[in-house]
Amino acid sequence: MDLFEQLENSNKQVPLAQIMRPKTLEEYFGQYDVMRENSPFLRLLKSKRLFSFILWGPPGCGKTTLARLVAKYHSASFVELSAVNSGVKEIKETVLFAKEQLRQGIKTIVFIDEIHRFSKTQQDALLPHVEEGLFYFMGSTTENPSFHAIPALISRAQVIVLKALDYEALKKIALRGLEYLNKNYSNKTLDDDALGAIIELSRGDARFCLNAIENSYFASSDRITKETVENLLQKNSIRYSIDLHYDYASAYQKSLRGSDANAAIYYLAKMLVSGEDPRFIARRLIVCASEDVGNADFRAILVAEAALRAVEHLGMPEARIPLAQATEFVARAKKSNRAIMAIDNAMKDIQNGLDYLPPKHLRDAHYKDAKKYGFGVDYVYTHDNPDYIQQFMPDEIKDKKYFDF
Repeated sequence: MDLFEQLENSNKQVPLAQIMRPKTLEEYFGQYDVMRENSPFLRLLKSKRLFSFILWGPPGCGKTTLARLVAKYHSASFVELSAVNSGVKEIKETVLFAKEQLRQGIKTIVFIDEIHRFSKTQQDALLPHVEEGLFYFMGSTTENPSFHAIPALISRAQVIVLKALDYEALKKIALRGLEYLNKNYSNKTLDDDALGAIIELSRGDARFCLNAIENSYFASSDRITKETVENLLQKNSIRYSIDLHYDYASAYQKSLRGSDANAAIYYLAKMLVSGEDPRFIARRLIVCASEDVGNADFRAILVAEAALRAVEHLGMPEARIPLAQATEFVARAKKSNRAIMAIDNAMKDIQNGLDYLPPKHLRDAHYKDAKKYGFGVDYVYTHDNPDYIQQFMPDEIKDKKYFDF
């Protein structure tokens, strides 16, 4: 280490969140499903067999820490790349490093943070090396891998879902952080309501929680109060990623279908506050009005279409009002899915081989030779004889019913 590196390290202010990272698997807690005794993940880990995996979970839930602990447990080399500033060039350099490590009998884990930011080409570059066992791939992502990881990579890497940390886990983390600060600096107390505010605002994010503890600690004299915490943290950011975009849209439409106007208005509010395109929401409303309300109340689709027009004319924030109005109407409307069931069943029949021509009397007869082929012959104009019973279905499925009246 040269003089400049020594000076750089001596001047570093290491964040409390980094200092408090678990050093062993025993210190890692909060992910009860993954780390419980005899869980598949833990059994595989303790079998001393390395495997590739993608850790999917919200910020601050321990993805990077778990990957590092796995590498440490297996005494493997750990190469950490960030998808933000790494690419194929860095992967090639890592391949050379992994080959050299293998010659020395050491396995290599390549950890890619924010794997969802890697392009298809960059992800493809990993495949042959993972396939031949040159290194083991571990990735972390806050986004649903099904939307962002190529299928070939997912087939070679186990997806492990991590959850936001619960209240008790964050409380333990916060108090451990405070204990460290009190041990290394002056002794300060943390009010219970201040601790509660930090945990609530952290929303499952351990990094946020420790940063809040650290900042509140140094912003206070001898006592950390709720007022200090709220002034420092102010308004917490709202999380809304691409997979949550689909999750909230799904919850919104299912709440409309289930006639729960309260849940529907909540999910509408969540999407709007998160910056969702109100036109997207209005289109979901139209789909639900047709699919789930249908002709049980034909006014629903008219209200939904009116909401879309209002959204296009008004924009936000005024667009929230017609969207709320239409949301309540569609949610409270009587429901019927006969239309979508009928069209889906008919399309399925045709795709499965029930693909028949209409009866000859229904076919187009507006050209010279039509009658020569029997087309249009014996067709009865319904308005001339409304009581006449005429066959409209193809001969082969003349008794088929798609609507059960």
